Amino acid sequence: MDRRRYVSDAFGTAEREPGNKWAFDYFMPKPLPRQLDLDEQTVLALSDADSALGYLQGLGQLVRDPDLLIGPFATREAVASSRIEGTRASLSDVLKAEQLTETERNDDTEEVIRYLRASRLGFKLIDTLPVSQRLICQIHEVLMTGVRGEEKQPGTIRTSPVWIGAGTHKIEDAQYVAPLPVHIPALLGDWETFVNDPDSKLPVLVRCALMHYQFETIHPFLDGNGRIGRLLVGIMLVNENRLTRPLLYLSGYLENHRSEYYDRLQAVREKGDIQGWLQFFLRAVREQALDSVKRASDIVNLREKYISQSQTDRSRVAAIVPLIFRNPFISAHDVQEAIGVTAQGGRDLLTKAEGYGWVRKYATIGRGGRTLWVAEEVFQIIEGPVVYETE
Repeated sequence: MDRRRYVSDAFGTAEREPGNKWAFDYFMPKPLPRQLDLDEQTVLALSDADSALGYLQGLGQLVRDPDLLIGPFATREAVASSRIEGTRASLSDVLKAEQLTETERNDDTEEVIRYLRASRLGFKLIDTLPVSQRLICQIHEVLMTGVRGEEKQPGTIRTSPVWIGAGTHKIEDAQYVAPLPVHIPALLGDWETFVNDPDSKLPVLVRCALMHYQFETIHPFLDGNGRIGRLLVGIMLVNENRLTRPLLYLSGYLENHRSEYYDRLQAVREKGDIQGWLQFFLRAVREQALDSVKRASDIVNLREKYISQSQTDRSRVAAIVPLIFRNPFISAHDVQEAIGVTAQGGRDLLTKAEGYGWVRKYATIGRGGRTLWVAEEVFQIIEGPVVYETE
């Protein structure tokens, strides 16, 4: 780590362990600020992000079946967040993987599925736990157990150094070296206090941005810090009642702006450029909230179309509608299990749904050669690219 690049001490300083001839430079964060002056551009970005988040909150309250949105949105987020870390599973890979056993899935897909499990656990735990070390360790254990990186102590705060951006394996070549393990308890203690301060005067979205920055800077785990840190943004917004449902996920924007994402975090450490980080984070909130509103509206409208088409049908084909919106890749066995028909009955209903244009045969999958159907219109809404308004 080149300590000469760390020219500001506003949010921390480059340090070296005293009295150790093998010592190396590392970054020691300062406690998170409880007050912060926002410049004009940050205030404008905050206003835009707040407004977009309000639209999303309102839509989430109007949807009768929130699982209609939560499942697809969470899967999309899991794919994007994992891709930032180098995983190469596609959205279709993950959706199809529900038809496979663990031994049939590849490593990339299994990592995304673990992220989904960790996400579900996080939003369940927040009902009874604050955003805390206990919560992040439980989430991390689910995220990292049984996948690549499992040897890196799932659910355990690290006891050895970590660094980022090394062209080699040498710590001296790293762009950033996180604080030493001995400092983590105090740093996480301050982080917990900041996140859970009921008297904080800082806007919630600003606190979320600072929370995420500090978590990534502390880097409390040997692996999985980015995925946990991004997941915590949604958890914190639900915990703060800014969202009643977990419908905002930032990783799509962060994946598409990966270099700037990392540069903005690093610029806070090196130059104290907190305004630049806040503006980037708030822009991500705005763009992803607006995208979620558009995508959610399209999903709801398509579901209403399908329900309307099936109103005069005397079969049970309407029961397929909620199934294909939860996962657009579906088998006759899924239909059989969900609505209690025979295997042939499941196939007959899918054939009828095909007549309405809801699904088509896709492929055979798994060792048993199970026939998979796909609801293409649903999948296209979930998978379609984002068009960012500010670019």
